[in-house]
Amino acid sequence: MRKALPCSCRVLLGLVLASPAPWAMAADAAPMAHVDSGSLSGLHDAGKGLDEFKGIPYAAPPMGALRWKPPQAVVAWSGVRAADRFGPRCMQRPLYGDMVFRSNGMSEDCLYLNVWTPAQREKGKLPVLVYFYGGSLLAGDGSELRYDGASLAQRGIVTVTVNYRLDVFGLLALPALTAESPQHAAGNYSLMDMTAALHWVHDNIAAFGGDPAQITIGGESSGSMAVSALMASPLSKELMQRAIGESGAVLGNLKPMPFAEAEQKGTDFMRKVGARSLAELRAMPADTLMKALGTSDSGGFDMTIDGAVLPRSPEAIYAAGEQAHIPLLVGSNSQEGYYAGLLDQRAPTPGNYRDAVQKLLGEAHVDEALRLYPGNNEAQVKASGTALSADQFIAFSTWRWMDAQYRTGNAPVYYYYFEQPRPAKRDGSAGAGTGAVHSGEIEYALGNLDGNAVYAWTPTDRRVSATMEGYWANFIKTGNPNGAGLPHWPAVAEKDGGLLRQAIGADTHGFVDRNASRYEFLQRVEPDAHL
Repeated sequence: MRKALPCSCRVLLGLVLASPAPWAMAADAAPMAHVDSGSLSGLHDAGKGLDEFKGIPYAAPPMGALRWKPPQAVVAWSGVRAADRFGPRCMQRPLYGDMVFRSNGMSEDCLYLNVWTPAQREKGKLPVLVYFYGGSLLAGDGSELRYDGASLAQRGIVTVTVNYRLDVFGLLALPALTAESPQHAAGNYSLMDMTAALHWVHDNIAAFGGDPAQITIGGESSGSMAVSALMASPLSKELMQRAIGESGAVLGNLKPMPFAEAEQKGTDFMRKVGARSLAELRAMPADTLMKALGTSDSGGFDMTIDGAVLPRSPEAIYAAGEQAHIPLLVGSNSQEGYYAGLLDQRAPTPGNYRDAVQKLLGEAHVDEALRLYPGNNEAQVKASGTALSADQFIAFSTWRWMDAQYRTGNAPVYYYYFEQPRPAKRDGSAGAGTGAVHSGEIEYALGNLDGNAVYAWTPTDRRVSATMEGYWANFIKTGNPNGAGLPHWPAVAEKDGGLLRQAIGADTHGFVDRNASRYEFLQRVEPDAHL
């Protein structure tokens, strides 16, 4: 039988267990956190003054009978669970070469999140950022170096990255899934996972020093699109106080897929893999399903207007002012697309440009398009072709979100235009073009230039990053990006026939954006597109 501790030892042990800051007992001690499902031990980074908790489960593994189900609660554990390494990334195809993972392999068991927080903190006092990675809802992971949360955490922000189901595992809709759902909905499991993560953050982030009443959600590309959807969803719009969108939204030409179309895509996929029932489809190995998806990122699955997560189109929700009424920081980059792609690598001549615009938008619209995107000489073709490619890809949808929130969101909107091109690569080669490419802002905004060893970052890049990260940090803390030492960033307002916008780059400054006519044109003529 275990002997009782002497009285003096019991008193000492009680003092230790009652300590509000167990991480302060020893500089090299593993930090502890207690969440609803159990106790966690993380990692202490003395050099950065941070505690890090990696691979925290926020939902049960969505495997077997739980494949294509809404995320379920985590089963509580006993003892202390190590949170010292990233969990597995969600099932995905190797489609994008710029993703550098630190995850523990790949699995359907992937619903994990990661937390970076200052080691010296008061419980429940710090603002929180929950960041969703990009990758077309096909790929990506919260462990990627460019999303590392340490730099923002050093600015006094509890930073969280979240894994969520992707591709067929996160977006499949089928009549059989609709039939078994109490809400008669299917698809959008990616968004359900994000919503579950936000509930977890709301309920548990105080254990890491975070304030559940100061949550900012952010993301890039499809992560940004998800933020715009989460702001519109009745299931999630009350779970955040601020939002950041970097290039992308589920408005304009990137509307969610109609539900009937989503169910048809799912039915076609089920037939392709030879499954005769939903039970057979759930029983198939994940690798078999991944192989059936092929190697192209086109023709995949997408968010859908399912009647539950998205009860109707985001366009209608924002137009009615039924989205989250919160401050929004949003924008896009100067080279989201490139003229060479529009021209299919042909010479940048006015004739080739006209042919390309006609092929893209149709004969009925080519003359109006050329007035808005003129191409009378090589220089104009390059500039306008790049602008049209960027708008048609993702800048138009981003503008549409900004404009809708500005008109009906009852909160300040801050609109940016990131124009800092990456420098030459360390091997001496240079990228195409002279602008800021799609996803090129991430390392600058999150303070992670050193995490990307491909480029030879210059003092100018570091200055731009300090400015951009400063804006992001201030916004996360207050809902306003402005602060000491930063060029003033005006909120969106009408001025001189346009809207106030902030250029962020080597010369950061405010300007009047007069491109609304381009986007209003695309709103009229663009065919619907999906990721």
